[in-house]
Amino acid sequence: MSSIKTLKNFLAITRHKSVAAAAREIGLTAAAAGQQIQQLEKEIGLELFDRSKRSLSLNGHGRALIEPIQEIVARYEALGANLKSDLSGSIVLGALVSTLMGAFGKTLNELKQNFPSLEVKLIAGLSSDFLNQILEGSIDAAIVTESPYTLPQNVQWTELYKEPMIFIYPKSSSDKQKDDDSLNTKLPFIRFERNTWTGHLVDQTIKANRLTIQEGMELNSVEAIIELVRQGLGYSIVPKLANIRWENDQQLHIRELPGKTIFRKVGLLERKKHGRQNITKAIKQHFLSNL
Repeated sequence: MSSIKTLKNFLAITRHKSVAAAAREIGLTAAAAGQQIQQLEKEIGLELFDRSKRSLSLNGHGRALIEPIQEIVARYEALGANLKSDLSGSIVLGALVSTLMGAFGKTLNELKQNFPSLEVKLIAGLSSDFLNQILEGSIDAAIVTESPYTLPQNVQWTELYKEPMIFIYPKSSSDKQKDDDSLNTKLPFIRFERNTWTGHLVDQTIKANRLTIQEGMELNSVEAIIELVRQGLGYSIVPKLANIRWENDQQLHIRELPGKTIFRKVGLLERKKHGRQNITKAIKQHFLSNL
């Protein structure tokens, strides 16, 4: 009979799509992690992965087992939880890097301090990627922006906070832009990737404020865009992240948009039923109580 460690190994491999990466996470050698998976397949009587020399990916049988195995691990970790005064167990949580620089980073730190037995495994990525990972069960939940599309019926999103979209440009700008309401600049526009959820918000902001822009670079990182603007390589529209001291930045001008303010809404995305709902409920309650 496979151990809980073997089942955790299986879940780690589904997240990383690599035996070696999963082995590093759970503290095994790659050879030992591979042997555990082979033993699990032998006991179940099914192959769970499509194997090639370069990659390891779940097949249909493997994908079907993710949720049942998550439930087994969650039930095991919940043993004795009712007798404890604090929240314990583990959760695999996707998070935009920009949310860790925003309001969620502070809340996560406070949550860990209040519940030291709670283990949070963070995976960085994009909102759209996290939706697919939640649907396939490789992560439990994610902190993402509000989807511009209708979500599948078995998924729910809970708003936690919102950030206004703002106009930023470098203080070293050769335009010598005056401190007025004008948003005109000769610098190229550094755009957040168009086909992402935040990219849709940038487009909404441009249209709502009837801005004329000169297209430049396109990136999928708010942090990288801010740094490029600091270096004088362009200007941009980004969410006003909560944990950045914008007013003290010696390299950036920030400006509220003169027309309609568009907000980036950030929340927790999860399946409507999953084995970590006690933890996601606590995250939402703790976060909202600290707004």
